[in-house]
Amino acid sequence: MLLTVLIVAALALAARYWLLPAMGRWLVEDQTPTSADAIVVLATGEEYYPRAIEAARLHGLGHAPRVIVNGDRRTPALQALEAQGYRPLAPWPLEITGLYGFLGVPAPALTAVALPQAFDTVSEAQGLTAALQAEGPLPRRILLVTSRFHTHRAATIWRERIGAQTEIIPVAAKEDPFDPEHWWADARQIRWVMAEYGGWLSLLWRGLND
Repeated sequence: MLLTVLIVAALALAARYWLLPAMGRWLVEDQTPTSADAIVVLATGEEYYPRAIEAARLHGLGHAPRVIVNGDRRTPALQALEAQGYRPLAPWPLEITGLYGFLGVPAPALTAVALPQAFDTVSEAQGLTAALQAEGPLPRRILLVTSRFHTHRAATIWRERIGAQTEIIPVAAKEDPFDPEHWWADARQIRWVMAEYGGWLSLLWRGLND
């Protein structure tokens, strides 16, 4: 009985001081920002405002001349409402351009891309890559701004989708509250971590090249 208790206690301590922090750290790939051709802000997932604040900060510091955002998601429920006559008070992208204007990003430096069917990071990367290709040569370097817990997976997807000709530098939103060392103490962060590992499982199941 005593041996069982000791084994359980040892496993609990290992999980608390090694496994759980390691799970949090593995999700994070936060690189030092450098000069780039563009800042791309991911819009799928949660905690968008910290991402917008970070992108505006990087632009203000002169890291890149333009900020690329996306949105205008059109779920089946929204399409059904529109078929019944619903119209939003302000058409996209007025709200998002207003946000970045408030944060100090001038309108000429902001590119807003409508991606109605991008409901995950893979489809978002596909849509934005296609939009960039339509402009001409792809950027040589992109600062990819997203939530801290999303940086590793987002960078992996983008490197696969956009190709080796573009360097992807993931940058975590500094205002993001995710703490990889203590995430299990906060219910919201537990949900983020579980969802993010679910995203990794989805990538493994589907394969990046599906």
